[in-house]
Amino acid sequence: MDELLRELPQKAREKHSENKKFFTKLKKRPPKDLDYTMQQLHDAEFERTDCLNCANCCKTTGPLFTNADIERIAKHFRMKPSRFIEDFLRVDEENDYVLQSVPCTFLGEDNYCSIYDVRPKACREFPHTDRKKFQQISNLTLKNVAICPAAFNIVEEMKKAIKI
Repeated sequence: MDELLRELPQKAREKHSENKKFFTKLKKRPPKDLDYTMQQLHDAEFERTDCLNCANCCKTTGPLFTNADIERIAKHFRMKPSRFIEDFLRVDEENDYVLQSVPCTFLGEDNYCSIYDVRPKACREFPHTDRKKFQQISNLTLKNVAICPAAFNIVEEMKKAIKI
């Protein structure tokens, strides 16, 4: 897995132009069954992929925290939301709450998340490859293929499955 993660950014860079062209076409004329196809590809990939062997998303990026996330996680820790923000979060350039640092504070040595049951929405939905109206998040997907081996594989399969 370590070697795969080392090679992933380079592989993503090599495919970037091809992927960008594909997503541009996809945005203009998304197939009627795109959501169904993406759900199938997502499910098939995650039958083969165990995120606990990787956790690269938790090691290299931080999620956005919505107000609902902050309330839920603060309650889990039995602390006030303002204290949770003070202890764990910062405001980024886009005025969003994000982790003060990566890797994620809540990621254990064993790649388990200590707040898994109350984790942020962004974490629950990552890598967003089963999202409805998938064509609307192509820029996010282009970033995620460099972080998540499963997202990389899904996009490669998607280019084979969807002829544009």
